[in-house]
Amino acid sequence: MELQGKTVLVTGAGKRVGRALALALARRGANIVVHYHTSAAEARQRVAEIRRLGVTATAVRADQTKARQVRAAVAKAGKIDVLVASAAVYRRTPFATLTEADWDFHLNANLKGPFLWALEAGRQMRTGKIVLFADWAAYRPYRHYLPYLVSKAGVIGLTKALAKELAPGVQVNAIAPGPVLLPENFTCAEAVRQATLVKRLGSPQDVVHAVLYLIEGGDFVTGHVLVVDGGRLIAGE
Repeated sequence: MELQGKTVLVTGAGKRVGRALALALARRGANIVVHYHTSAAEARQRVAEIRRLGVTATAVRADQTKARQVRAAVAKAGKIDVLVASAAVYRRTPFATLTEADWDFHLNANLKGPFLWALEAGRQMRTGKIVLFADWAAYRPYRHYLPYLVSKAGVIGLTKALAKELAPGVQVNAIAPGPVLLPENFTCAEAVRQATLVKRLGSPQDVVHAVLYLIEGGDFVTGHVLVVDGGRLIAGE
């Protein structure tokens, strides 16, 4: 797909990896719809940055766990050629104190949310691309993050099912990042770095390159999960 002149909706585009994705896609000539929930100031900054690149940008607000709000945001966005659903939540939930609320918090945001975006955007697409976000640890879970990891495993299943539902015109794939942007106040960065095969942490640009491949170069790729983790998934095998 040629991105020049296409409209791309990026969820969670105000901050972190979503910000890098929105700007990179704009530099390829795409018009960007910046989704946000609570980060209104950051979304306004992204819109201004993107417009300075010579393309159009609009901001849409939605709680992605609410179908009505997602439906309204997609309607406001207009014709969408590409959906990049990067918005997610991540919170430590030790098993001893795990609650139903923890489960709902992660499953609603990380699995129901991408489903709702893909449902609304996919129904209007004749051709296009959808990129969802899983996680390398959906394949190799670690402790204390059970609901988060289950939600990301669900995204892998969602990706494959959507690829069948929306074929042949829409290709649906997912990125499964490894240690790209560690949480704030994270204290074990060196251990995580050493746990990769390449002995470094990733960057948002590593994810950007993968997403650009799936959009621009992956017309014969669908139902695939591209792991971008510096070899973290297989390092312990």
